[in-house]
Amino acid sequence: MTHPALDAVAEGFKEAFAEAGIEVTFDEQNAQGDQATLTNIANTFASSDADGFLAIATPTAQSLATVITDRPVVFAAVTDPVAAGLVASWESPDANLAGVSDLNPMKDQLELIKEALPEAKTVGIVYSAGEVNSEVQVTEAEKAAAELGLEIKKATVTNSSEVQQAAASLDVDAFLIPTDNTVVSAAESVIQVGEQKQIPVFASDESTMERGAAAGLSVNYTQQGKDAAAIMLKLLEGTPAADIPVETQKEFDLFVNVAAGGLQGLTLPDSIVSRATKQF
Repeated sequence: MTHPALDAVAEGFKEAFAEAGIEVTFDEQNAQGDQATLTNIANTFASSDADGFLAIATPTAQSLATVITDRPVVFAAVTDPVAAGLVASWESPDANLAGVSDLNPMKDQLELIKEALPEAKTVGIVYSAGEVNSEVQVTEAEKAAAELGLEIKKATVTNSSEVQQAAASLDVDAFLIPTDNTVVSAAESVIQVGEQKQIPVFASDESTMERGAAAGLSVNYTQQGKDAAAIMLKLLEGTPAADIPVETQKEFDLFVNVAAGGLQGLTLPDSIVSRATKQF
């Protein structure tokens, strides 16, 4: 599936090899969110003579892991590789799989919403029930919300064309877009509802703030790609996957879009704007 966060992973991966002076031939394939196409791509890769494979996002990693067992598969932009059935543990992956997680700090995201909207009581999340990564984030959001006196209201979709209607069905004080591939690819649909109904939209990746969400915390997806390249080199040099713990990001960047917030009826407080990593 094409959206800026996933594209940034691919670019970071390629940049890392270029910066290291290593000449690599890349065969890039995109299933555009279609599972049948993804399965065909995975089978084609399995029969190829490639030395290793980068799997961006959870569905891609699951498909490649099913059919490729004899060469390194490095995953990136995967929220919870254990819940997704990719590895046995975070500390010691097994078989031929290793990689980088983009697990988002849901409690921190909700605290950010509370800071921006002290009177908020309900937060709406639109997500794809078919993505394990999204289920994990929603569960974490519900746990955090209970601690913060918030209620999570949910709407599920099966494809990007359903996102706008799902968002419009929620009566909430704020929206939070998780790192859900289906929803992020159609983030403008949530943003449009936010503008129409004056509901501020918060998000979990930099590109969605740039596209019109008001604020949010994000991993650095370009760096995810570079970290994945470093792991690939270790695997190709013979380091066992079991010796390469799943990498996670400890600090997250804060991105704000003051103008977008205004269109959604939100004036972002100086306490948030002043500490932003970047403003759009």
